[in-house]
Amino acid sequence: MILALAGCGHASNQRSACALPSEQPFAKIELYFGEDIPGRGPLTDAEWSDFVARVISQQFPDGFTIVDGDGQWLDQRAGNIVHEKSKILIAAADPESDLARRIGAVVDAYKKQFRQQSVGVMTSPVCGAF
Repeated sequence: MILALAGCGHASNQRSACALPSEQPFAKIELYFGEDIPGRGPLTDAEWSDFVARVISQQFPDGFTIVDGDGQWLDQRAGNIVHEKSKILIAAADPESDLARRIGAVVDAYKKQFRQQSVGVMTSPVCGAF
């Protein structure tokens, strides 16, 4: 998943492909955090706020957006479909930064703190202006 960033190309090549002169190349990051916590009730607002302040804000200090989601996934261990509320983090970052480490830090912290099997990770090269 994180390896997708390696194929983003050189910034100068992508910059010329951006539609607007004010845009620059970014890596777009989407992280999907399931809210069902094994062995107890769902993630609370207080727990999420604390996680954002302690972990996400430190790894993405330039900014991010979080939206609520409602999705499903296949539990391959049990062989059934699971419906689950989620939090979706969307961020844009310098594709040539230590992005893989930062994403890994967030994913590992969430999995450990909330006993999750996985956190969904998607990355893609984009152009943007802020």
